[in-house]
Amino acid sequence: MMGIVMKKVSLSVAALVAIGLSTGVASAADLPAKVYKKAPVVAAVDPWDIAFGSAIMSDYIFRGVTQSNHKPSVTAYFEPRYNVNPNLQLYVGSSFESISFANRAAAEVDIYGGIRPTFGPLAFDFGVWGYLYPGGQCYGTAANTTDLECIARGAIPFNGNVMKKDVSFYEVYGKVNYTFNDYFAMGGNVFYSPNFLNTGADGTYASVTAKVTAPSGMMPAGLGAYVSGEFGRQWLGTSDGFYGITGVPRGPGIKYADYNTWNVGVGFTYKVFTLDLRYSDTDLSKGNCNAFTSDFTASQVGFATPINPGGFGSNWCGASFIAKLSADLTAMTNLK
Repeated sequence: MMGIVMKKVSLSVAALVAIGLSTGVASAADLPAKVYKKAPVVAAVDPWDIAFGSAIMSDYIFRGVTQSNHKPSVTAYFEPRYNVNPNLQLYVGSSFESISFANRAAAEVDIYGGIRPTFGPLAFDFGVWGYLYPGGQCYGTAANTTDLECIARGAIPFNGNVMKKDVSFYEVYGKVNYTFNDYFAMGGNVFYSPNFLNTGADGTYASVTAKVTAPSGMMPAGLGAYVSGEFGRQWLGTSDGFYGITGVPRGPGIKYADYNTWNVGVGFTYKVFTLDLRYSDTDLSKGNCNAFTSDFTASQVGFATPINPGGFGSNWCGASFIAKLSADLTAMTNLK
């Protein structure tokens, strides 16, 4: 009996094994091998970038006042940037503009630097901007003389205007811009200088800006368009004795007139090019404009003010239309 039982057990085990094989139960050797995948390689992003460009314009207007005697001007800039992260950028830069000042400075050369933090649609810009005017000479006398010699010689032009050999100065600034959507943005700016144009007077400029960008469907393929404007106010302090109105030297300085300025324009973009057509103006009178700018072309009389007793008037602060064609590129975007 025992032998019969053992045979039955053996047969039962064999039957179970056969059933398992027939129903597809796999052994360890039949299981697929585990596949280990390498993590994707993320390409390193170079945080450095360089922005650069140039432009030609029918008039170089700075805060409503021509810097080129209402003549054409050219400009170019070069700006290395370092992106600490996607929301923080450090930058330095340099630019130059052709000008026509009373002291016959060769050009305006700008050196600047700052930081640009962003928080979603809110973008800030804080920095320092230096304006250099090399090659100048004291207005109204021989070349290579000092400012004091200019006054001591009494070599003052017929319109009574004078200008220092060196009018270089610097400003600190803060800017903010809020992008509401793809079509509309607004901003504000504040600039301060303790010695504006080396006149001895401090200067503060504040403005608000707005820009409306046309939807892409409104323009032919590849073209963009916008309308933008700015309203600002320039506050100015009292000059040093060089720009006084009586005596040799000319005595106490003058309190420059504060003024409002505004501009509005339309622009068209194509790839890296922008054509901007703009109207600019101020509420500064011709007499106070003459005292502020030392306009060497001032010849018309009848515009006497407390700070401009000679009565000569300047149109350097009046209405102006500016056409500007510019090209703006960045190394990471345009030179790949």
